[in-house]
Amino acid sequence: MLDAMSLDQLRTFIAAADEGSFSAAGRKLRRAQSVVSTTLANLEQQVGFALFERTGRYPRLTEAGAALLDQARAAVDGMNAFKAKARTLAEGLEPELAVAVDVMFPIATLTAAVQAFQRQFPTTPLRLYVEALGAVVQPLLDGRCRVAIIGSLPEIPAGCASEFLLSVGAVAVAAPNHPLAAHHGPIAQEVAGQHVQLVLTDRSTLTAGRNFGVMAAQTWRLADLGAKHAFLKAGLGWGYMPLHMVEDDLRSGKLVRIDVALHARLGPGFSMHAIHMKDHPPGPAGRWFVNHLKQQ
Repeated sequence: MLDAMSLDQLRTFIAAADEGSFSAAGRKLRRAQSVVSTTLANLEQQVGFALFERTGRYPRLTEAGAALLDQARAAVDGMNAFKAKARTLAEGLEPELAVAVDVMFPIATLTAAVQAFQRQFPTTPLRLYVEALGAVVQPLLDGRCRVAIIGSLPEIPAGCASEFLLSVGAVAVAAPNHPLAAHHGPIAQEVAGQHVQLVLTDRSTLTAGRNFGVMAAQTWRLADLGAKHAFLKAGLGWGYMPLHMVEDDLRSGKLVRIDVALHARLGPGFSMHAIHMKDHPPGPAGRWFVNHLKQQ
């Protein structure tokens, strides 16, 4: 009986466990609730015991069902990885490599990687999307690119595989004539929040209604990091910047570092990761590009 078990049954089992009801699992899988119920009943018949308790309003995993859930996930993930690898091998070298890159990623490191890529794959065009927050992920989810380098969005989207690349330091800065620049020592978030904070905004809708590193009541939101940089030097507000982008300004005195207590969502900087869809990994050129970034 167990040899007749299918991946479809395991995916239905996982969906029902994750969603908390057979109807919700049906919506996720785009199937009728009756189909989900029948599929799970057949699976239970094959394994020889109940996977769900059905006495309450919502089905609950039995002890045996909970014990099998991780194994089901591993089996499905393994098959997904097999199919993804097979697809990559069948495709061969990508005709074009499209990569979405977080605007916070060090430009010198990115430039060096692009130069090396051009030498390694001279006939493969490279297309880059440089964005922030959810707009880095959107081209990946839309299928417009194979790899995304994220950092300002502190979450890995569902269905994505992630590889750590590097850490980028972040500092709070202001112009030397800004009121906060006159403070000596740590500045409480309540004090900093009384002044206009310049914030990088998301061009996508993935983070609508959410804020990252925002503590001021009044904010100016900018979709371009270069504009934010210029506005900071003009004294129009204070804000966080990647350290590598403002080091020269700090040395020359065009900007000063202000000791604002770091926001819990921001921490000491940005952790850069290369992500791709689990079921659609990068081909040889994309894999080479990610590996080269990791070596930096």
